[in-house]
Amino acid sequence: MKKGGGWVQLEFAKPEKIQRITWSRDRANEKKVYDDRLPTDYRIEVSLDGQSWRTAASSVDRLPVEMRKRITAIPTLSNVPPDQLPEVTKLVAQRGRLEEQIHTLTAFPPVYAGKFEQPGPSYRLYRGDPMQPKEQVVPSGLAEFGGNLSLSADAPEQERRTAFANWIVDSKNPLTARVFVNRIWHYHFGTGIVDTPSDFGLNGGKPTHPELLDWLASEFMARGWSVKALQRLIVLSATYRQSSQPRTEAMKVDAGSRLLWRFPPQRLEAEELRDTILAVSGKLDLRMGGPGFDLFESNDNYVKVYTPRKEFGPAEFRRMVYQSKPRVQLDDVFGAFDCPDAGQITPRRTSSTTPLQALNLLNSTFAMQQAGYLDERLEKEGGGRVKEEVNRAFLLAFGRSPSVEESAAAAQLIQQHGLKVFCRALFNANEFINVF
Repeated sequence: MKKGGGWVQLEFAKPEKIQRITWSRDRANEKKVYDDRLPTDYRIEVSLDGQSWRTAASSVDRLPVEMRKRITAIPTLSNVPPDQLPEVTKLVAQRGRLEEQIHTLTAFPPVYAGKFEQPGPSYRLYRGDPMQPKEQVVPSGLAEFGGNLSLSADAPEQERRTAFANWIVDSKNPLTARVFVNRIWHYHFGTGIVDTPSDFGLNGGKPTHPELLDWLASEFMARGWSVKALQRLIVLSATYRQSSQPRTEAMKVDAGSRLLWRFPPQRLEAEELRDTILAVSGKLDLRMGGPGFDLFESNDNYVKVYTPRKEFGPAEFRRMVYQSKPRVQLDDVFGAFDCPDAGQITPRRTSSTTPLQALNLLNSTFAMQQAGYLDERLEKEGGGRVKEEVNRAFLLAFGRSPSVEESAAAAQLIQQHGLKVFCRALFNANEFINVF
């Protein structure tokens, strides 16, 4: 080292990745005795062999030292001579405009970004203790399902991901396709062929129709893993198109309809129920893509406060799949219909019956608003004739015409309490809430 210059060389036992170099002088000393001796003109070089060096960073792209101690704060207007006050005020305003212009030109949208890097070696840990590594292990899959990926310990990250993806969708993998088709079956029938969608192991349920599960999995793969083709195959089957009417002798043997002797009745899930109400009222927005909507009031708190909306407009009339769903918090109306917490994995939803569900569909702001919209729709499409309004309402809500008794009861309700009350009654009918 010498006055006005010097150098230092650091040697490592093996190649290292350098992400940042930090140095300082008198950081803990308030008097800054040696503040003038901090290196300001420097060059950092790296080498793998100690012979050939290349520049990794230098001071040429940093602010010159004479510029670093300039006043950065806007001066106050206190103690300014009266004759200079107009000029100082003018300069301060000009500086504010320039700073705003600089902020506009240098502000960029924030983004969460990452980069792929070659992972380090993995070791078997003795009793799970990271401080006691044993032999190195290579990337692989589950041995029980033929998961030998034939990769070396130093295989590139891209190669590892590709091999793992190919193993997941390999036709010899007995798990992937069977789990997937069971999930689709579960969503259509309320219960999968295996009634534990996320557990096909020894602790999970046994398939009621194992041959059917295997056949659906093979068809799914044979048709190019097409979800649409799988859906079409299921909904066009005679099993799906069965009536849900119960039979006494069958109920004694299989009350849960697990043996598929009828289509099992099931209640609409929260999202489906909300979308159905919007569709019947004529307000459902079928637009695809774009930003979602929020069922909670917007706020500028540094900590998000979830205050449920009291008013709903066209922006909230999209399908519920576009809802910006927060973790932990459920909306006031449809959270009561066993809508799961977004922070939890819920392969199978519960189905409860509570008084709060009926109260929400009868008296919530959303239900009252949509009943009003349905009222307007029926008046417009029914031409002001009660019989036509009732027929149209049954067709929209139930997909059928009313019986003579239903038509008479509906007309009486409308005459006594108005069309809007009749619309609220439709939203609360068992036939509306349940799929039979």
